[in-house]
Amino acid sequence: MLAKSLVLGQAFNGGDIAFTLIAFLVLLFILKKVAWGPLMGVMIKREEYIATEIEEAEKSRVESSKLLEEQKELLKQARQEAQEMIENSKQHGEVQREEIVQLAKQEAERLKESARIEIEQEKEQAITALREQVASLSVMIASKVIEKELNEEDQQKLIDEYVQRAGE
Repeated sequence: MLAKSLVLGQAFNGGDIAFTLIAFLVLLFILKKVAWGPLMGVMIKREEYIATEIEEAEKSRVESSKLLEEQKELLKQARQEAQEMIENSKQHGEVQREEIVQLAKQEAERLKESARIEIEQEKEQAITALREQVASLSVMIASKVIEKELNEEDQQKLIDEYVQRAGE
């Protein structure tokens, strides 16, 4: 073995190896106490923080999904209510239109009946007035005929004259 050490140009020194090994172990111990522990603490805290954030993000996603579904349902209900309101308005408008048409027909019938009655009354009054005039003309003609004896030609003239006055 000595020959191999000489070939490398150095002699085998056990004390240097032991010192280096002890220094390395002490350095590892110090690093573990001073750097590795706090570094691992920071890493654990970071891991916990990330896990918490992931949980919160998942909760937010689930809550957002629920809210989205609720909003979709509310929108669907609102559309349905709006459609029902439109249908109710159409039906109400149709009912009102029918009522207005019916009232207009009733009013037209009432006006026609009122006009018919008024025309009938006017007709009766005209007939009554005409009868009174004919009666008074007849009386006048009769009194004139009695006053004077007329021939047929004078009688016709008298009748025509009274009929013309009655027409005026």
